[in-house]
Amino acid sequence: MNTAPPHALPAETAVTHVEIEPSVLYFGTPVVLLSTENQDGSFNLAPISSAWALGQTVVLGLGREGQSAYNLGSRPDLVINLPAPAQWPAVERLAPLTGRNPVPASKHEGCRFEADKFAAAGLTAEPSHRVRPPRVAGCPIQLEARAERVLPDVSGEFVIVETVVRTVHADSRIVVPGTDHIDPAVWSPLIYNFRHYFGLGPELGHSYRTQTPRGPRESALDGTASR
Repeated sequence: MNTAPPHALPAETAVTHVEIEPSVLYFGTPVVLLSTENQDGSFNLAPISSAWALGQTVVLGLGREGQSAYNLGSRPDLVINLPAPAQWPAVERLAPLTGRNPVPASKHEGCRFEADKFAAAGLTAEPSHRVRPPRVAGCPIQLEARAERVLPDVSGEFVIVETVVRTVHADSRIVVPGTDHIDPAVWSPLIYNFRHYFGLGPELGHSYRTQTPRGPRESALDGTASR
């Protein structure tokens, strides 16, 4: 049975490259909902799509004039929430909102200030254990963390934030029973691919380093077969 997604390129197709100048380079990274603390003690919630992990360090790329970067410069606690694919409408409801008032001139046309982003997105806050900003209820993975270094990038338009994860919360349905491992056959991140939202397709294989070898099983989050 052919399990390739629609419009997938055949593996045997000869490759011819062309030079292009895309306006963005979001070539496919997990979406993060970032919760941080505002100056008045309330909380900001922002979707970002530039994040990667190395050990217990998660590196974030943020707009320099956004509320998240502003908050982390002086209040370093945060939660890195990873939503499931089905939560993409809530993520998109957050996209045109900003916690900055007045709205920075660098923001896209149509962006507006919103004080309570949790309510605006239809999301629920739940208390964290080791940091002040709340977690986003319903997100299968929530990482309580602290920003240890906030530096400008080479363009001056963004900041690079190096965070250290202190506590990991995982939906019990995506954890291999009796272990601390996320089951990759069950967990599917929400992917932001050139400004479009995707989940994962069927598994193609696994690394020799995997600690979770297994056969086919059903996804606990959406009831679909994992392979």
